[in-house]
Amino acid sequence: MTSNKLLLLILGLCWLPAFSQVSFGEPQKINSDWKFILNDAKDAQAEKFDDKAWEAVDLPHDWSVKGQLSPTLASCTGYLPGGIGWYRKSLAVPAAKKGQKVYLYFEGVYNRSEVFVNGHSLGKRPNGYISFAYDATPYINYGGDNTIAVKVDHSQSADSRWYTGSGIYRNVWLVYANPVHIAQWGVYAVPEVSKGNGTLSVEVEVENSSSAKESLTIVNELIAKDGKTVAKSSQKLQIAANKNQTVATKLQVKNAKLWDLNNPNLYRLKTTVLKDGKQIDATVTTTGFRTFTFNADKGFALNGKWMKMKGVCLHHDAGVLGSAVPRDVWKTRLQTLKSIGVNAIRTSHNPQSPDFYELCDEIGLLVLNEAYDEWEYPKRKWLTGWNVGTPGYEGSFDIFAQWGEKDLEDMVRRDRNHLSVFGWSIGNEVDYPNDPYSHPVLAGTSATGFTQAMYGGYKPDAPDAMRLGGIAKRLVAAVKKYDKSRPTTAGLAGVAMSNETEYPGALDITGYNYTESKYDSDHKKYPKRVIYGSENVHDIEPWLAVKNNEHIFGQFLWTGIDYLGESGAWPSRGFYSGLVDFAGLIKPRGYFRQSLWSDKPMIFAGTYIPRAKEKGLSKDAWPLWNYDNGQQVRVVAYTNAAKARLELNGKVVGEVKNYDPNVGIISWDIPFAAGKLEAIGLDSNNKEVSRYAITSSDQPATLIIDQKDVVIDREKGIAQIRVQAVDKNGVPVMLADNEVTCTIAGPAKLLGLEAGNNSDMTDYTDNVQRMFHGHILAYIQATGEEGTVTVTFNSPWLKTTSVTIKIK
Repeated sequence: MTSNKLLLLILGLCWLPAFSQVSFGEPQKINSDWKFILNDAKDAQAEKFDDKAWEAVDLPHDWSVKGQLSPTLASCTGYLPGGIGWYRKSLAVPAAKKGQKVYLYFEGVYNRSEVFVNGHSLGKRPNGYISFAYDATPYINYGGDNTIAVKVDHSQSADSRWYTGSGIYRNVWLVYANPVHIAQWGVYAVPEVSKGNGTLSVEVEVENSSSAKESLTIVNELIAKDGKTVAKSSQKLQIAANKNQTVATKLQVKNAKLWDLNNPNLYRLKTTVLKDGKQIDATVTTTGFRTFTFNADKGFALNGKWMKMKGVCLHHDAGVLGSAVPRDVWKTRLQTLKSIGVNAIRTSHNPQSPDFYELCDEIGLLVLNEAYDEWEYPKRKWLTGWNVGTPGYEGSFDIFAQWGEKDLEDMVRRDRNHLSVFGWSIGNEVDYPNDPYSHPVLAGTSATGFTQAMYGGYKPDAPDAMRLGGIAKRLVAAVKKYDKSRPTTAGLAGVAMSNETEYPGALDITGYNYTESKYDSDHKKYPKRVIYGSENVHDIEPWLAVKNNEHIFGQFLWTGIDYLGESGAWPSRGFYSGLVDFAGLIKPRGYFRQSLWSDKPMIFAGTYIPRAKEKGLSKDAWPLWNYDNGQQVRVVAYTNAAKARLELNGKVVGEVKNYDPNVGIISWDIPFAAGKLEAIGLDSNNKEVSRYAITSSDQPATLIIDQKDVVIDREKGIAQIRVQAVDKNGVPVMLADNEVTCTIAGPAKLLGLEAGNNSDMTDYTDNVQRMFHGHILAYIQATGEEGTVTVTFNSPWLKTTSVTIKIK
């Protein structure tokens, strides 16, 4: 850390993102120099255990994604392995820290973990998505080395419907704290806005782990983006020995700058604990001002402005990186989604990493924060392909009775200060008919919308769906215990069945998964219910059901980005439903969504060979213009322009056609001729507002990289280098699937090569991979030293390319 950065930190004017997550003491990452073995090593928790032969790894670390893809493994988690693994690390604690508390904070360990210090167990945490901390103080050797050991038991490798990853896949922190300190996640800031002025209600929970009563002063300072303090308060606090106590205050700000999607204005709340006038603890929380309004008739308003949520569901992996996704990668992915009109994210179906929420705060994306995919009973987990064969029933249901409310409370406490988070979801499709719950309504009548054949009818031996209401009430109460400022919700899969129970009534707002047909009828039957599409397909009809109904405030597409797991029959890495592929490229359906959601003028063109008697129009038309001469080709345009026409080599080949908002696609059928095909968007006066070109390509001739002046931080900085195949004229070759080899010279390492091909089941973590759609993406990570790195890409018969990365 430079002296300037240290000074800023002391002054409280510098915000480190993880501070708001750790929220107390003096945190420092301890991600480097761990030892790992994929084996249930006997006595591996012992202080003097010999781990010299173990693999050296840095965290975050996901061992599953580095495993061998195999058709013998479960399709639900992407044909990748689980197992039992151990991590160990030697940690020196200075003698000068004697008298301070020592905590270990884990952002996420998948799953069923147990943490040891010097052979002593600190505790177990079975949920793989929840952040947690342990007090290691009683077992610390001050002035000497300490051994941290973590056992991770993912032997139930098919315990999820999607890819989870395995291991310590998020950051780990060592936290030093005064015996009297801000409690973990102990700062809670709730914004209110009235007539342009902001009020920030702040609660600070202080923990006194000493044996004496303490007299303290709690200072809260609200700091604007320019570094100026805009509000400040100070409260006295008397706290008994070995007790926690909370103090509350309000900070008033005139003409507060609001956080919204286009201008995500953020403030920093510095909370300081003083004893005898001296600072003994401090933390900085990112906060700000905004208001959410939900109405059964008008939908949703942000800062008083009614709007539609244009959302996507996201799992937590990133292709070759598995679940250990660096912050910069998430930043790129979220910015890509926002560029095509996405304004909201549903964390499906579990809390994400702290980095994720911080980025949504900074970028300006709304977040629906979700906790569970199953409660007290297991769901089907497909083993040989999605909805194929005989399912398995491993899962997290066995921990729900003991941990369900505790895990939910911890999710809320950790994430409640994020301005982006607008709601808490207590579950996804836990009411899926007969998976596992059943109800007599499934016997089927026209009034309920079911038929005897749907979902297999009523199964009296299955768990009773009436149980859902009681569980939902308990979970909602767990949320409200720590945050009453946001609504609770869930994604209902069997709305007609759940309507027979107390489940929907326990929620503040109600998500409908794939049941747009009930939007109107349920609005009439339950006029006080706030309804939205919590999970929807990509077709235009579900969007029109949102757009054309004022009372439906938004939708969340399944999904925003392709994800590992929930795979089809081998070969299939995952679910290929994203607007963006594994490699971060926008797919045709992403441009289609941009045409529906973006306010910026756009047009995209794609092509395909129409089938005989084809009905409807394809939404996955790729930008390819290489066919046989004279062959009839369908060209489709996705645009938000009023009209569009088609030109080939400068001549009109497709007449001007009006955009039909109920169809969303303009198309022409034309004979192929090589050259430059251009779709031109026109306004109502026939003035050009957008243009998109596809050019016929020759064989691939060279590899190119558009990026220049790439600079990354030496502390695990990430360079995302995209390589493209072009022909001798520099035209991109979308059909290129050449094998590419990546070599690195300098202080960096290759994390993996990602091409985005769902059916390529080769090793993505080595330095050789085939391109897909003419592209490949390399993730290059700094190894801790400054210097210059040269990354070279070569392929047989193609001209080599390279890029220089500066590491500072």
